[in-house]
Amino acid sequence: MKNDVESGQNNKKALIARARTVGWLLFLLAIAVFGKLIRVQYYDEFKGKTWAEYSAKNDLKIDTIPAMRGNIYSVDDRLLATSLPYYYVGLDTKVADSAYFRNNIDELSSLLAKSFGEHTAAGYKNKIMRYRVSKNKRYLRLKSRQISHLDREKIKKWPFFVKNRKGGGGKFETIYKRYKPFSPMADRTIGGIDPKSGRGYIGLESSFDKNLEGKAGIGWVEMVEGGMKIPVGDALNVQPEAGRDIYTTLDMNFQDRAEIALRRKLIESKANYGCVIIMEVATGEIRAMANLTKRGEGKYEEVFNYAVAGGADPGSTFKLPTMMALLEETKMNPDQITVNTGAGSVRFRGTSINDSKRGGHGVLTATQVFEKSSNIGVHLLMQRYFFSKPDAYLSYLKKFHLTTPTGIHMKGEKPPYIKDRTSKQWSAYSLTFMSYGYEMSMTPLQTLALYNAVANDGYWVRPMIVREIRNAEGVEDKIPPYVEDKPIASPETIKKVKQMLEGVVKAGSAKNISSELYQIAGKTGTAQKLINGIYTPGKYYTSFAGYFPADKPKYSAIVIIDTPQGSGANYTLYAGSVAAPVFKEVADRIYAYDVSIQKPIKDSLPEVSKDVKWAGRSEDLNVISKELKLTPVPAGSEYAAASLLKKGKTNWQKRHMNSPDVPDLQGLAMRDALYILENKGFNVTFKGSGKVVEQSLPPGTNPGSNKTILLTLQ
Repeated sequence: MKNDVESGQNNKKALIARARTVGWLLFLLAIAVFGKLIRVQYYDEFKGKTWAEYSAKNDLKIDTIPAMRGNIYSVDDRLLATSLPYYYVGLDTKVADSAYFRNNIDELSSLLAKSFGEHTAAGYKNKIMRYRVSKNKRYLRLKSRQISHLDREKIKKWPFFVKNRKGGGGKFETIYKRYKPFSPMADRTIGGIDPKSGRGYIGLESSFDKNLEGKAGIGWVEMVEGGMKIPVGDALNVQPEAGRDIYTTLDMNFQDRAEIALRRKLIESKANYGCVIIMEVATGEIRAMANLTKRGEGKYEEVFNYAVAGGADPGSTFKLPTMMALLEETKMNPDQITVNTGAGSVRFRGTSINDSKRGGHGVLTATQVFEKSSNIGVHLLMQRYFFSKPDAYLSYLKKFHLTTPTGIHMKGEKPPYIKDRTSKQWSAYSLTFMSYGYEMSMTPLQTLALYNAVANDGYWVRPMIVREIRNAEGVEDKIPPYVEDKPIASPETIKKVKQMLEGVVKAGSAKNISSELYQIAGKTGTAQKLINGIYTPGKYYTSFAGYFPADKPKYSAIVIIDTPQGSGANYTLYAGSVAAPVFKEVADRIYAYDVSIQKPIKDSLPEVSKDVKWAGRSEDLNVISKELKLTPVPAGSEYAAASLLKKGKTNWQKRHMNSPDVPDLQGLAMRDALYILENKGFNVTFKGSGKVVEQSLPPGTNPGSNKTILLTLQ
């Protein structure tokens, strides 16, 4: 027992001894650090003076050094936003000794006059001389505007800027400017920087500001005239840490197609604003987000993000959740349930409910009610199945993710407004008006999320626009797609509404955008605008939401056109005539661009394609024929084609492209075929690469209104 006590006491003494040793070491280290600070401040020299002397005389202080802001990239690693260094050029006129100054001032003045041109050589020299002899001034900014990095490298070879033991004084004040290579595309989505604070204030720049901004450094700066801060030396500097890079889901090819189609329709319809969102169905990754606002006659710019923050009555696109709720509640066969919509107008509690078709639709099945977008039909179905239990309908809207924001990782998402019966705004009309998209507010993104869930077999996916955050070492944070583990509706309901959405395009309110190449599924929406508290006829918020290809959906999209203008009948201002064609134009371009969603190329190609050896512009073919010593190309035609006959002879045929009929494109390179067809007003899609071997519209036929053509290349 005694030995155990003695052993414990010995261990305690050893621990105390070690603690004392560590304490003395820390004390000595603190003295060393303090001594180093004293040495740096009072003994180490900068420009022949101690730091204390230099600071006292030159207003030297420690200040923050801004960090390089991180970059923003597209889904295919294209640079969307970066920070480029720019420089103000200045001269500390009192650094160089007298001999160096006298020998080099003329050369510097001449270079300044030649390169900057803000003064003559004599003017520059006089100004520098005045600052050199002044008691109050010493630092002179030599150019009012910033210069680029390349210019800086050239100036570093000038007198006073090149390293010299008796010279010096040349200074560069560094600033960073944000540069967006694809601007003005997606300007509002990518966002902007506050020039004063250097912080992001809108878009992704704001939403991911903490990641992008990096960490500022610390260093000595000299305060000179005008409040300018000039870095001096590297002593005690803490180097800034660059910001993280943001990798988005945006694809600039999709963005370009969306903005071109949207801008064209906005200008044509003189609308107030428009929005297009394109999203990948399985992942929720947003490929394009275009927002254009009218800023003058025929001029549209990105100034507000309607996709995320633009709430409005969605109109008839909201008939999708209403129909889903009816199917979930009743398990009906929508092809067997009918309602009589009459002559196109009914009275309900003193209020008129109208359909857009003059004369009405008469008796419709539930499927036809949806396809023809009958407000009366939806009202009658709601009256039959939900008027006695409105809370059941509202609970379905909650289940469909329509009562909460999507949660996209962007600041500024406006919450949806879907009122319930506790709301002071609830009335005897609310259930009917809500069923076809009134007395509520939703953003385009929130509407699209529902259509995307239907395309995804009922599984709701959170929209996402950033997939990775990277630092210099690699991926720091990966943001995976978020998919609900339970579907928002039964498989039977999803299957039925998918067929209805296809029916809208095949035979309903959007049959004008049907395509022979692939099937679009979607729904039109035309809502009267709420102006000064009154729904105003003739002022419409039009939309089309859907997905494609309908049999194997890969992309969902929504198009918004607000307050289109025009003359003539009102139907020319409805969604089927305004928003739906934009959807189709965008979808056609994506279908041509994304080979993975195109139908397989036929195994056998037409025999005639093997006969065509060359085809193209006659003047180009003439060069080939002369080099190969072939039969000359016949004159009188801009285009021609050739096939080889026996014994190496060439058979030339003229190709006439001026006819309104579909031209013969066989053998042409894609460049020539695209030029010809687009000048004729065709929407062109293509498969493969090389030369045209097959075309979906036969040569010589009259295309009529069908202006979409598929080219097979090989």
